[in-house]
Amino acid sequence: MTAFDVGLSGAECRLELAGGDHLPLPVDRWHEDADGADHVLLDACHGPTVDLGCGPGRMVAALVRRGVVALGVDHSPLAVALTRARGGPALHRDLFGRLPGANRWAHVLLADGNIGIGGDPVALLRRARRLLRRHGSALVEVEPPGCGLRRERARVAGGAWFDWARVDARAVAPTAARAGLVSRWVVERDGRWFAELVRP
Repeated sequence: MTAFDVGLSGAECRLELAGGDHLPLPVDRWHEDADGADHVLLDACHGPTVDLGCGPGRMVAALVRRGVVALGVDHSPLAVALTRARGGPALHRDLFGRLPGANRWAHVLLADGNIGIGGDPVALLRRARRLLRRHGSALVEVEPPGCGLRRERARVAGGAWFDWARVDARAVAPTAARAGLVSRWVVERDGRWFAELVRP
């Protein structure tokens, strides 16, 4: 069982940060079809797309319905099973491990705050860069302006602690630059913030 399986199973839960903050996880959104704000990311996907930390697969399923080649990757077997049940291809893999299509993906998706996976956004964006073809882009969801870049310890539902990070809309461009990516745009939609980061 992985840290987020409680939410993947549909139960309401929160991300507890070691500093004392508690952030509600958008479990309902994970299990619904892609919504209006999600289309900011989906509309930017013009070629083969890999969704890192795909969860139950709403983004992968939406891309497949649009005729876009897409693949979900998640280290949770439950997430992979849910994605496949929605009609989206998915692999049970460590996203830092070997993945198909290195240097050939048009886009890497990091939705729902997944830029925080592993607690080191620069390392994660460097990983995304290695998956992208030239002029491909990482499409990421970030925090509203205010938190900057924070590396933290977190847990879900009283489980084991793990490394996590948060990157806000102001910090995403300099963070991306350290990973060799260039910010093309940052936009807000329905209270959520998104960015496109391009491999030169």
